[in-house]
Amino acid sequence: MIKNVLITGASRGIGKAIALKFAQENFRIFINCNHSVNALAEVKDEIDRIFAANGSSSFCEMLIGDVGNPDDVRHMFDEIHKKCSGIDILINNAGIAHLGLLCDMTDGEWSRVLNTNLSSVFYCSRAVIPHMVSEKSGKIINISSIWGDVGASCEAAYSASKSGIHGLTKALAKELAPSNIQVNAVACGAIDTVMNSQLNDEERKELEEEIPAGRFGQCEEVAELVYELATKHNYMTGQIIGLNGGW
Repeated sequence: MIKNVLITGASRGIGKAIALKFAQENFRIFINCNHSVNALAEVKDEIDRIFAANGSSSFCEMLIGDVGNPDDVRHMFDEIHKKCSGIDILINNAGIAHLGLLCDMTDGEWSRVLNTNLSSVFYCSRAVIPHMVSEKSGKIINISSIWGDVGASCEAAYSASKSGIHGLTKALAKELAPSNIQVNAVACGAIDTVMNSQLNDEERKELEEEIPAGRFGQCEEVAELVYELATKHNYMTGQIIGLNGGW
């Protein structure tokens, strides 16, 4: 049976790579973003071309909205339920960073990071759970960061949001395990994304020297791991899986 997958923050980087991976495997796909609508449309076009080349009857739908806003999430799921009975695989990928001293951070900046990175996981997970429980099957995969484990100077809000994801992942996994729903997180290290593009050549070289693998990870490597978690390992739940080149 073809399953339905929702990927938040899918207009670029890790989210885009995950969406393309599921397209190659002929899933029905819902992709989300808040601001980068043109970029998301390009992702949809690419997915549609993959489906056409494979002769697939699957579909890809764009969902525009702020997953850190519960009203937007409710509207998104109204649209989802017009197309299918519910989401079988949820990939909570949407996230933003904020660099700067904590004492200089405004109330609005703090709320924006926490809402986008952490509250979004709550809102979207809450929305998918009833369908998953009724089916006695489901996967929730949260894209997190190494900073959720060890923290990063001048990224306190980001680190706090990712630590929150880790706690939520572990607790929700226990809550949903009796219904055969697995909840896991992938804690990424330095991945070659736009979020890391602020590094200059010297900073990038210094960071690569700190990583035992000697390089940044690729978005496609994250996508491969996420796909495996989504389609296998039904006894694995509540885990924070590091993907960091040994860093």
